[in-house]
Amino acid sequence: MNNKTYKEYIDILTKELVPAMGCTEPISLAYAGSVAREYLDGEPEKVIIIVSGNIIKNAKSVTVPNTNGLKGIVAGVVSGVVAGDSKLKLEVISKVNKNDIVKIKDFLKNKEIVTSESKSPYKFDIVVELLNANHQSKVRIVGDHTNIVLIEKDKKEVFSKDFSNYNQEHCADLCSLNIKDIVLFADKVKIKDVEFILDRQISYNYKIAEYGLTHNCGANIGKILLKECGNSLINKAKAYAAAGSDARMNGCDLPVIINSGSGNQGITASVPVIVYAKEKNKTHEELLRALVVSNLVSIHLKTKIGCLSAFCGATSAGVGAASGICYLLGGKYKDVAHTIANSLVINSGSVCDGAKASCAAKIASSIDVGILGMSMNNNKKEFKNGEGLVGSSVEETINNISKVASDGMIVTDHEIIDIMKKNC
Repeated sequence: MNNKTYKEYIDILTKELVPAMGCTEPISLAYAGSVAREYLDGEPEKVIIIVSGNIIKNAKSVTVPNTNGLKGIVAGVVSGVVAGDSKLKLEVISKVNKNDIVKIKDFLKNKEIVTSESKSPYKFDIVVELLNANHQSKVRIVGDHTNIVLIEKDKKEVFSKDFSNYNQEHCADLCSLNIKDIVLFADKVKIKDVEFILDRQISYNYKIAEYGLTHNCGANIGKILLKECGNSLINKAKAYAAAGSDARMNGCDLPVIINSGSGNQGITASVPVIVYAKEKNKTHEELLRALVVSNLVSIHLKTKIGCLSAFCGATSAGVGAASGICYLLGGKYKDVAHTIANSLVINSGSVCDGAKASCAAKIASSIDVGILGMSMNNNKKEFKNGEGLVGSSVEETINNISKVASDGMIVTDHEIIDIMKKNC
């Protein structure tokens, strides 16, 4: 592996595997609110919130951490306005205390708050504007959770940057990813170069999984799986990952290490690999190298699919987890490639209908499918080129699935959002 690709892969892991508290869309709203508050002179009397349909989809039904159970778009923004610390970015409301929660609820009750849907073409688009009798501030985030493209104070631009090509530029940063190089990188990477990043992921994500199994969280999918389906290794991998999502969707204030901008995807890509490593008595180094595979495969797949698609991100992360488990158990490039291709075409139609309790069940399903794809390879079986969306190589299969997810499901995404808006 050449030095350029090696450095690119380290940079990708460093940039993508970062901490966040709570579902990342409401936290992005809180971040926008906290920055807008910094630029407003005086106390805010009115809040204007304009968000894209996909933000509505991913924020309307999820509990915002540190708010005593408040849900949705307005709760996310107001928590940031009242008590956020913008320097913490995706942990913006991690320091909210009991007094702050009282202030948040008082603000919700007594201030004017107006919400509407953005007409912009961007799937990820947030505008938060604060006003009082004499002053105004506005913040706009486009493309991903902390990408501020506009700050306005008293109708004058304080900061702005072009964002017309943001998604293309972001994807270009990840274009070097491919399955063959990912496996080679996992073989060759110096552990000291990834140890901090991945040790933090192990600590954070396994901790929230344990929390979900020991508390009453959401739909309790993790608990139900262990109760009804037993302690087999496959079931434990599914249950622990699902429990992490149970906790996160129910407003647990523990941070997670995200993958591709998503905490659920970060949990899905990591926790099953950790469970397998513990059960199989793998060394710490073996676990870290397997997590390199699972994380980079998940990022590679999600980059192709695109941000906030109608295609459920847990599906791609479940495939990533299976590829990491395959590598952990001794699989080589061809085994990993067959695992990915098999898994992708089994579960290639799962839709995303926003962040909420049922995400945990989708995570469990995606891991189950991923492990089935690995088991097929273990038994020297694979889906063949030309069968449905299967291509002549793993990269061609990834491209085929991604084409369906990014282009073919645009109308599906609109229909999902329209249905969900009716219930807002």
